[in-house]
Amino acid sequence: MTYQSPLLDHHGAVATPEGHPETGIPWHWGDPFAEQRTAVRGVTVVDRSHREVIAVRGEERLSWLHLVISQHVTALPEGSGTEALVLDSHGRIDTHMVLAHTDGTVWLDSDPQPQATSALPKGGKQTLLEYLEAMKFWAKVELTDATGELAVLTLLGPEIPKVLDVELAGEPYAVADLPGGGFARRMPWPGHDAVDLLVPRTALDEWWGRLTDAGARPAGIWTFDALRVESLRPRLDVDTDERTIPHEVNWIGSAAHVAKGCYRGQETVSKVHNVGKPPRHLVLLHLDGSPEIYPETGDPVLLGDRTVGRVGSVAQHHELGPVALALVKRSTPTEAELLVGAEDRVVQASIDPDSVPGERVAPGREAAQRLRG
Repeated sequence: MTYQSPLLDHHGAVATPEGHPETGIPWHWGDPFAEQRTAVRGVTVVDRSHREVIAVRGEERLSWLHLVISQHVTALPEGSGTEALVLDSHGRIDTHMVLAHTDGTVWLDSDPQPQATSALPKGGKQTLLEYLEAMKFWAKVELTDATGELAVLTLLGPEIPKVLDVELAGEPYAVADLPGGGFARRMPWPGHDAVDLLVPRTALDEWWGRLTDAGARPAGIWTFDALRVESLRPRLDVDTDERTIPHEVNWIGSAAHVAKGCYRGQETVSKVHNVGKPPRHLVLLHLDGSPEIYPETGDPVLLGDRTVGRVGSVAQHHELGPVALALVKRSTPTEAELLVGAEDRVVQASIDPDSVPGERVAPGREAAQRLRG
């Protein structure tokens, strides 16, 4: 059954359009551009209660997770978190998640997963919980679907301390318990100031009222996505396709560790990092179109009559105007005049030069050159 947030019943909430990847939560609250400006200058609260949550408990929770996800977590201290991926055997991205370690539990929250594999066509992707259960074997861990236990709200803006009276360290992914249950986690994106709150789902309305009464402006997922696009942060299954590897979407380091082994897809991660280069990279596109004509996720990026990439997230930003994330071939010239879209929604686009990753020498190639020298 499709999720519907109880906050959609509040006055002013506008639901996400049909087919939107963030279905079931508020898209905006009447003025999306004002909401974005407040998220940059003041403080807003965004309903992200559609995210799925898994609790990992047990004495081997860290050592076991270290073996099945892409991040180094054997020594993840309580009161901290990180990001991680699940990859397939070829190093392509299956799942992205954010972690928080507190009170003897590692909490994993991720974008909504597909339904159980029995309902998927042959070869359909496992949910995160299905994958973890299949990898548990005899490990001393306990896995719980905690989506019904905790719900995600996100605070955005420099004035977060005015509405959140919690001692939260300043480093990214710092975690602190909330009064009455749940926890707060500082995030390095989107924008410069962000804190995720995982609150008891039964108290979602209460927390929303507490934060808005304290001065947080309600904002929709439109605001969150616009700042996420500006921050060059991908959304799984929107900015990624079935071929995407972590190197292409800025998830090396932040979500995939290049030095640790023992996880599925590690060979691809290590090989591309040490001796290769990813075939594509994620860039920000400025779109030259009217509000009525926008490309859609999955549309081609064209250089002349040649397809050089695909469109991911598309957003209207309060300062940048219409923008999009796109995966394009590394050989695509930064100054190229591009066309994006399909059918009757083709518009001109240009690559933001500040979004293009700098060229790096692969460590393995550099070592080989030193040996030859």
